[in-house]
Amino acid sequence: MMIMLLQDMWMYLSENDKFSDFGNEDALIWHETNIPYAVWTPTSTRTHTLTYYPTEALKHNGSLYAHVYFSRSGYPVDPTDPEYEQKSAFGRTHPIVAYLRKSKAGHKKSLLGDSDESEEKLPPKENKESEDKEEGPVEYISYWKPNVTINLVDDFTRYPQNNIPPNVAPYLNVDPTTNSYYPTVFFNEFWLLRDKLTALNETVKELTLNLEVSPISMTKWQLFLQIEQSFQVHRSYGSMLEGEADELKRVFLEGNPYLLGLTMIVSLFHSLFDFLAFKNDIQFWNKNKSMEGLSAKSVVLNFICQLIIFLYLLDNDTSWMILASSGVGVCIEFWKIGKAMHVEVSLL
Repeated sequence: MMIMLLQDMWMYLSENDKFSDFGNEDALIWHETNIPYAVWTPTSTRTHTLTYYPTEALKHNGSLYAHVYFSRSGYPVDPTDPEYEQKSAFGRTHPIVAYLRKSKAGHKKSLLGDSDESEEKLPPKENKESEDKEEGPVEYISYWKPNVTINLVDDFTRYPQNNIPPNVAPYLNVDPTTNSYYPTVFFNEFWLLRDKLTALNETVKELTLNLEVSPISMTKWQLFLQIEQSFQVHRSYGSMLEGEADELKRVFLEGNPYLLGLTMIVSLFHSLFDFLAFKNDIQFWNKNKSMEGLSAKSVVLNFICQLIIFLYLLDNDTSWMILASSGVGVCIEFWKIGKAMHVEVSLL
């Protein structure tokens, strides 16, 4: 790895994903000097806040990119500068605007009626048209990211040339002439939640942009990458709904750590007691040879109640842990019907 203990940083904003206009003072929004690398001191973290006035193009689904460049302290990042050295400068580009699915307006369901509160006063024809509109194509709009956190990874690992870990390879910037890699620049969006983003439209006049550059340990960086990869896998298999990852992060951001630890312990005991209850129930009905003192009708009624509860939890996007417990309970109740009523299937 190329050793650069003190670095200077430049950040430019541009609506193009490629940047070369280093002499444009209007595009330069942040400049820092003598940033220590891999040294954990108070001067290692720099912050800056600015107000950005969006252009008309940006308000109409335009793009905006942050071009961040680092160089060894005292050296320029402009390739046209006579003192420029390629091995002493590096950079990375990151989008400031994200294109996400437009959030749908929630409808409140009346517990005493059959229609939504927002549709009670609409004639049937307008109700049908609004339902058809909701079921139409998904609309994506642009959102402003209010926070840009730039982490310089404290990484001095000597990687094999043809055996770089797949989760690290996309972030390595390797110099082909020396086979050395520049310090890794990681745009950390792990704690950037969806509800912190600002939808861009005609009404937006100014936007706040909070900037930070700071070091990050190799272990913490790898942990963030692994968690994000795990979230993506769960979403691809449908085991994690949209927004669940943000809610999980919010627990760590806003929750009391002691209360969080207590909640985890209680949840573990709850799962353990559920397992023991299921185990005892199965053992009893598996060994039971008589329905004396038992009611087959109550077994059927219990199954219906458990099924209704499970469907209700499923419809309300309940946590998978609660769904799993309820689902296992439904399966056991259904199995008990066969034990209680001796159901037989005959082919005619």
